[in-house]
Amino acid sequence: MRRRAFITLLGGAAAWPLAARAQQPMPVIGYFSARSPVTDVRMLSAFQQGLNETGYVEGRNVAIELRWAEGRNDHLLELAHDLVRRKVAVIVTTGGESTARAAKAATSSIPIVFISGSDPVESGLVASLSRPGGNLTGVSSILSPLMPKQIGLLSELAPNAILIGALVSPESLGATATTRIAELEDAGRAVGRRLILLKADTDADIDVAFETLIQKRVQALLVAPGPLFVTRMDRLVAFAARHSLPAMYSRRELVDAGGLVSYASSTAEGYRQLGIYAGRILKGEKPSELPVVQPTRFELVINLKTAKALGIDLPASVLARADEVIE
Repeated sequence: MRRRAFITLLGGAAAWPLAARAQQPMPVIGYFSARSPVTDVRMLSAFQQGLNETGYVEGRNVAIELRWAEGRNDHLLELAHDLVRRKVAVIVTTGGESTARAAKAATSSIPIVFISGSDPVESGLVASLSRPGGNLTGVSSILSPLMPKQIGLLSELAPNAILIGALVSPESLGATATTRIAELEDAGRAVGRRLILLKADTDADIDVAFETLIQKRVQALLVAPGPLFVTRMDRLVAFAARHSLPAMYSRRELVDAGGLVSYASSTAEGYRQLGIYAGRILKGEKPSELPVVQPTRFELVINLKTAKALGIDLPASVLARADEVIE
């Protein structure tokens, strides 16, 4: 064989593995949210940032399939099965325990990375925080256990509000609903407040809750964690403003939308960690060996404009603790 022909053949052979790799399809992540594309803009961006930190960039070496339940829990299992049929490499569930439960019911083989406001061990998602076992791991944002603390803060912001409404979604709280509601009621008694519990898992339930709040002349409102409440944030914030109700929320997004105050773990940090875990699993790590991430930072966010509109003179003690005051 002539030397030039041999070099050409050798060069072509060396290119075969590169060509084969170039033809391999990029992995697909199923991003599965109980909320909506409107409410998840900031969260999806933080998730993508975490992915980027592990070397994955959407459109370059990873694809993302988006599925939105729009606050409709009755759609969750159908959407989860759709991602399983799509044969995604990883399912990322957001919007609470309900999406993680739906994904877990749909597959025992595809890795699942969740972010949940409940205790994932208490709710049965994982065996333990340090060694989750099975095909699930993720981030515990510890939202629902914060409700007693939120009641205490709300009582400081509205010292004259003796009757407080608590809007909760039992379906979103899942297996921990009874425990969390009992803790909430204990917290109300501890600060000398009467609580009216308002349960809502649908739009119709929210309508009934609004009527009850008016009829009972409730003086302040706590909105518990739940994707339904985030996707209906404009309704909730407008209702509180219309009826001059100081309201505490479990997500800062509702304060950005005009709500008074929120106390919660950092949304951006939680979703960044979610992206990091998704990337690590794509690189070959097993969810069963990745410990559930717990938050190290909690944010008190106050909307000063809303406080002024409600005629609330914010206590200096609360303002000093605020991580952010929205002007």
